[in-house]
Amino acid sequence: MDNSMPILLVPGVICSPRIFAPVIPALWRCGPVTVANHVRDDNMGAIARRILAEAPPRFALAGHSMGGYIAFEIMRQAPERVAKLALMSTQARADTPEATVRRRSMIERAKSGQYRSVVDELFPGFVHPSRQGDAGLRQVVYDMSEDVGAEAFIRQQNAVLSRPDSRPSMAWIKCPTLVLTSDTDNTVPNSLSDEMANGIPGAKLVVLANCGHLPQLEQPVACADALVAWLRN
Repeated sequence: MDNSMPILLVPGVICSPRIFAPVIPALWRCGPVTVANHVRDDNMGAIARRILAEAPPRFALAGHSMGGYIAFEIMRQAPERVAKLALMSTQARADTPEATVRRRSMIERAKSGQYRSVVDELFPGFVHPSRQGDAGLRQVVYDMSEDVGAEAFIRQQNAVLSRPDSRPSMAWIKCPTLVLTSDTDNTVPNSLSDEMANGIPGAKLVVLANCGHLPQLEQPVACADALVAWLRN
C-alpha cells in the first residue's frame, strides 16, 4: 500500500520551479511533488484559493519566502487540507513601513522597464556573503526572474504589500511544522524564524550553516535532508 503524501512547494518572489530543482529528487522519494503556480494573482487570498483549487485533497505544504506568506494564507483558508507545514526563509509579520517604501519603488522601476536592475539589487540580499561573486548562482536567479517576468513580479509585490500579519494565527496551527532558516539570511533575519518556531505549537527550528536566503540552491543537501526529515517524522 502506498502511504506517500503529496508535497506542494510554493516558491518566493521572482522564483520559479527552478528554485526547488536541487531538492525535488530527494522529496520525490517521499511522495509526488508539485510546484504551485503563484504568479497569476495580485493578492494573497486569490493566490491561495487558486492554488487550493489545483492542489490534492490533502498534502504537505512547504513555502519559501513569499511562498511562506502564501502558506499562512492557505492555513487560514483550508487548515484541514494541510498535513504538514514547512516555512522556509520567511516570516509571519507584515511589511515594515521601510519595506513598503522599498517594495513600491521596485514596482515603479519594474513598470518603467528596469526589472533587470531590480533583480540585480535584490541578489546581494538573496545569498550568503561568500557567494556574492557566484556567477552560476546569479544566472539561476536571472533565469528565474525571466521565468516570472516583470508583470507577474509586479503582481507578486502587490500581493506581498497587502498581506496580513500572520502572527495572530500561529497558535492555531496544529500540524507538524518545520521552520527552516539560515545563519546569514539578509532578506528575512532568522530572528523572525525564531518567532515563528516559538509561536507555532511543537514547531521544529532548523538553521542551515553558511547559507543565505536561498537554501535550496546554496545548501541543497542540507536543505533536502531537513525537508525529508520533516516529511518522514
